[in-house]
Amino acid sequence: SLAVAEQVLRACVHCGFCNATCPTFQIMGDELEGPRGRIYLMKNVLEGEDVSRNTQLHLDRCLTCRNCETTCPSGVEYSKLLDIGREVVDKAVPRPFSERVLRKTLAKLLPQRTVFASLLRVGQWAKPVLSKRLAEHIPETETPQGHLPARRHARQVALLDGCVQPVLTPNTNRAATRVFDHFGVSALNSTDVACCGANEYHLGEKKSGLDRARKNIDYWNNQLDAGLEALVVTASGCGAFIKEYADLLADDPAYAQKAQRVSEITLDLVEWLTQQNWSQKTIKSLDKKVAFQCPCTLQHAQKLGGQVEALLQKLGAQMQPVADSHLCCGAAGSYTILQPEMATQLRDKKMQTLEASRPDTIVSANVGCQVHLNGSHGKKVRHWVELVDEALVG
Repeated sequence: SLAVAEQVLRACVHCGFCNATCPTFQIMGDELEGPRGRIYLMKNVLEGEDVSRNTQLHLDRCLTCRNCETTCPSGVEYSKLLDIGREVVDKAVPRPFSERVLRKTLAKLLPQRTVFASLLRVGQWAKPVLSKRLAEHIPETETPQGHLPARRHARQVALLDGCVQPVLTPNTNRAATRVFDHFGVSALNSTDVACCGANEYHLGEKKSGLDRARKNIDYWNNQLDAGLEALVVTASGCGAFIKEYADLLADDPAYAQKAQRVSEITLDLVEWLTQQNWSQKTIKSLDKKVAFQCPCTLQHAQKLGGQVEALLQKLGAQMQPVADSHLCCGAAGSYTILQPEMATQLRDKKMQTLEASRPDTIVSANVGCQVHLNGSHGKKVRHWVELVDEALVG
């Protein structure tokens, strides 16, 4: 990994274009809160200079939104360097006890769906007696709506349930399952694969994150052998991570090939839908003003910016311009809990731009962004597949 770090560091020409699109640099105006400054810090660390708690804080505040990668004219793979840099810094600088406990709890808790659901219920019940700051981080949950298809089709895809999505936004995958049914495809939901492993991996629990990835890879390879068409993901954060399995396990002789196979058949829902034949479909025009919040994991990590907008426009939606649509909303996995002040500032800025055109509906493509934005108590944010579900008739 140090060879990878050296390669990334060599690619950077310190032009500073990245700072112009970095959300934390825009808010703080501090060179060390932008990619160029963080690269400088990591270079010093990797060259053996003393590491301080301050270095750790500057790296922690990075959202890993990868906007800088989209902007960079030299193709610097900043997120790879950040993963290595954070690991080296965390080994050199012990975190305060309370922070270690919080990070460990988040890494262990979020993938355990039933435990998470139970604790969430307790939190919602206790909301009236909690401090405003604490209460703000306890999300509301949706009531599941609409039927689930009873028909079984010969064509089958695996639909990732995700760890928090079934609890927080159950209507996303319910709507997706109905949409698949319209195309004569059955969506196989799997309780065996609840979590992609991204949460653990990005919280520094790399080993357990990759062990989870291996377990998932074994499961999906068996499904592929049985004739599965694709693995479709409705949360762009999970999709981005699963597409990186091949890269993350490239040095594991037992899993490199199997990981490659899974990464290759993983599609974001918008990729899958744009590949389908729409000619025989009866569409009820959406005919409403829609603002789309394009998650960083969709536009910067998966490079699928513009695809959801194009699809919804085809279905009759009047897509509204969103200022600074390339900027992060501040959700970034567990960032909302670990960096609440920065996350809230970014969320409020994002909601202002989304609501500026007075849309009828605001949609997102990732459960984390959706729940985070709904914490602003502005217009309710839904998943875009719910609009496709509304548009498809018969």
